[in-house]
Amino acid sequence: MTVRVRFAPSPTGYLHVGGARTALFNWLLARKERGVFVLSSEDTDQQRNREEHTEAILHGLTWLGVDWDEGPHFQSEGVARHAADALLLLAEGKAYRDFADPERVKAEAEARGVHPSRVARERAEALGPEEAERRAAAREPFAVRFLVPEGDTRFTDMVHGEMRFANEDIDDLVILRSDGTPVYNLAVVSDDHVMGITHVIRGDDHLSNTPKQALLYRALGYPEPVFGHVPLILGGDGKRLSKRHGATAVGDYEAQGILPEAMVNFLALLGWNPGDEREVMSRSELVEAFTSARILKKSSVFDLEKLSWLNGRHLAAAELL
Repeated sequence: MTVRVRFAPSPTGYLHVGGARTALFNWLLARKERGVFVLSSEDTDQQRNREEHTEAILHGLTWLGVDWDEGPHFQSEGVARHAADALLLLAEGKAYRDFADPERVKAEAEARGVHPSRVARERAEALGPEEAERRAAAREPFAVRFLVPEGDTRFTDMVHGEMRFANEDIDDLVILRSDGTPVYNLAVVSDDHVMGITHVIRGDDHLSNTPKQALLYRALGYPEPVFGHVPLILGGDGKRLSKRHGATAVGDYEAQGILPEAMVNFLALLGWNPGDEREVMSRSELVEAFTSARILKKSSVFDLEKLSWLNGRHLAAAELL
């Protein structure tokens, strides 16, 4: 099996260090396994997408030397396919139409102390399939919700090991909005299937999405990729890295004179180790040593002093060439 990984940023902002680290881990795995690194773009948020953000992301990856073998593919190009997948699930009884007004459903759910999808499912059951078909034929707007089965959802994570989620804690997620546009969890499953992605490495903040996506893979009959969720990057105060900690965009460090070799070296050691005491490593050494088994579960701290030290070491090595 050829390993196929992807990096799928959203062009709603610049390439930040967390995204760059995720891209790097995927790239290292692809290069180590002689696989394929695919670049995608989750560009369905038309209100926040900016062309300059797309250009900055591409430039940042190029500066880092994280080259891609395929793409960039754009999620917006697959909207019709996403909708077809949702309607297939509907036709197979694995999803249902939700005609209810979202605000009313939300108000009733809050009053009862339950999740909105509980109310939506009860209303759909009360409506019945024949009435739902009649109203759909009359062109009444409806969303499509995935019908979460009973039981639990399990998968093996490359970083965290065996994972189990009770399905009763997973809401009947909307997979197609009433205006016909797809929702993230369905779109990403559909896209990754078409791109033939075998391994999905991403941040821990996506872990809650994974059981939903695993259920969609299984319902659609698509091969399920191997998932791996890497630890978040923290600031010096132990909180998630953000602008309050200083520069977070990769382009800012390029402007400050940081060498790409130093940044790659630094990012690789945020949440991963080579299994020995090495800290200064070339790109080829990182590829040779990389394995998902050495990705750490614990979050790492973005240490500017260490980045500066690594930059000095790489500068000195460059001067000797």
